[in-house]
Amino acid sequence: MTQPQGKTLVLNAADNIAVALANLEVGTGTPEGVAIIRRVPRGHKFATRPIAAGEAVVKFGQIIGFAKEGIAPGDWVHEHNCGMGGPDGSLAHDYAFAEGAVPVEMLEASQRATFQGFKRANGSVGTRNYVGILTSVNCSATVAKFMAEAINRSGVLDDYPEIDGVIPFVHGTGCAMDLSGEGYQIFRRTQWGYTSNPNLGAALLVGLGCEAFQIDRMKEAYNLSETDTFQTMTIQEIGGTRKMIDWGVERIKEMLPVAAKARRETVDASHLSLALQCGGSDGYSGITANPALGVAVDTLVKHGGTAILSETPEVYGAEHMLTRRAVTREVGEKLIERIKWWEDYTRRNGGEMNNNPSPGNKLGGLTTILEKSLGATAKGGSTPLTAVYEYAEKVTEKGFVFMDTPGFDPVSATGQVAGGANVLTFTTGRGSAYGCKPVPSIKLATNSDMYARMSEDMDINCGDIVEGVSIEAKGQQIFEHILKVASGERTKSETLGYGDNEFVPWQVGAVM
Repeated sequence: MTQPQGKTLVLNAADNIAVALANLEVGTGTPEGVAIIRRVPRGHKFATRPIAAGEAVVKFGQIIGFAKEGIAPGDWVHEHNCGMGGPDGSLAHDYAFAEGAVPVEMLEASQRATFQGFKRANGSVGTRNYVGILTSVNCSATVAKFMAEAINRSGVLDDYPEIDGVIPFVHGTGCAMDLSGEGYQIFRRTQWGYTSNPNLGAALLVGLGCEAFQIDRMKEAYNLSETDTFQTMTIQEIGGTRKMIDWGVERIKEMLPVAAKARRETVDASHLSLALQCGGSDGYSGITANPALGVAVDTLVKHGGTAILSETPEVYGAEHMLTRRAVTREVGEKLIERIKWWEDYTRRNGGEMNNNPSPGNKLGGLTTILEKSLGATAKGGSTPLTAVYEYAEKVTEKGFVFMDTPGFDPVSATGQVAGGANVLTFTTGRGSAYGCKPVPSIKLATNSDMYARMSEDMDINCGDIVEGVSIEAKGQQIFEHILKVASGERTKSETLGYGDNEFVPWQVGAVM
């Protein structure tokens, strides 16, 4: 990336477009030697040389689309004149499996950064200490909410400052599903993943009793038994709503002193599992916050930690950037298998992968999914891709990994948390309002204007990168902030109280 030249920015010498860093009116001259012939909004693109109909439009040194018509120098480049697919309607990539994977020079344990976390009996480490109430089915959502409300009204939590809160994780599924289908398997992994997330010090799982998702079957599948930090019950078994609520309140009161025994202690950064999210993206996302987060990811990996890139529809078209970094051909091919699943999934449902970017993304300057994906993959830094996971699978590999999820942020993050993430970073250009209990969510603003408007929601401004701050310096700032948050510093979304409504398991398959 070149340094900003006033109101414009060229990202790669091979590009045939530049990015507007301010609204450019007709007649404005630019450092690229062209005059603007159609107004270009801030964050959008304009042609720096003639682009013939059918010719590739290039940004980041990569193809982001093809000209639908001839585009003159100085003209605004957006969806009216740039689309997906080449002259034959296709876009071919050389996946070059594992050819670009460069081993990481890992730091010795004594050199690793540290944070203050909660050690769990299974060896994992939490960054928060919540008690969770999970529901096996939507029919038990109300009792879970009533349990949490009763605890919060009672004031009993005042006696346990070591506990961050009691959360009801409610949802709209759990029944009317094929018990042998992938939707059921996804939901079961999600429930088990939240129950065992290191940010929960204790958990209840409550159900109705007759639903498709049977609690006892889940316990059998994962060899679970009832303990002083894990209890289950159904409304039908206990004898009704009131008895269920009373039972839950009493169990939570018994769990609180057990969960409160946990104390923060010094552990190294290898115990961090960082979920990577972006939402409300704009034309700055791939220029500022995402590559800066990528630097933080590279740093975390050197310190022995894990970073989870997700949102498969938002790496679509840029998957070749990841397959080259795969540690083996098999890892790269697993990613392509998920890409092909998504192509079939959208086709079966009458959609297409380029339905993403969203209207808000397009207003912010993103034109095609190729452009959005190239920016989104920058969150993953540059280290080798060590593993590819299906939705809500437990992440066991260290380093940079990928989890197959939708692009819808609450659904995607739910899968990452189920996989074991204990902290989350969220880049946004339009200004997403999001939180992720039990995992703290760090918001990274891509541009300074939005940061100024929504400073109560944003944790770090990355917009100053186009004002001269280096991507490396911003990445270090992000890494250091991750350590502070992991040690207990509250994020803006936590201060505002977000996170109670963002548990959204992915629903796949027919509702019976």
